[in-house]
Amino acid sequence: MESHEIKIHTEFIKLQDLLKFAGAVETGGDAKLIIQEGRVSVNGEVCTMRGKKMRPGDRCSIDNELELVVQ
Repeated sequence: MESHEIKIHTEFIKLQDLLKFAGAVETGGDAKLIIQEGRVSVNGEVCTMRGKKMRPGDRCSIDNELELVVQ
């Protein structure tokens, strides 16, 4: 699994915004689609909430292929 650390300078970032910021998806519509399809896991559990607040230390993965670690 490919892993990337994403540094944020705020208290949190929404899951759909994290996916866009990291370049994992091109548009918010793409983020919405893969999240609603259940292809995204947050801290090991499938997450279907686009607005999930991701804080430093949280991890999300897409299709168990790409992992994003919030720093």
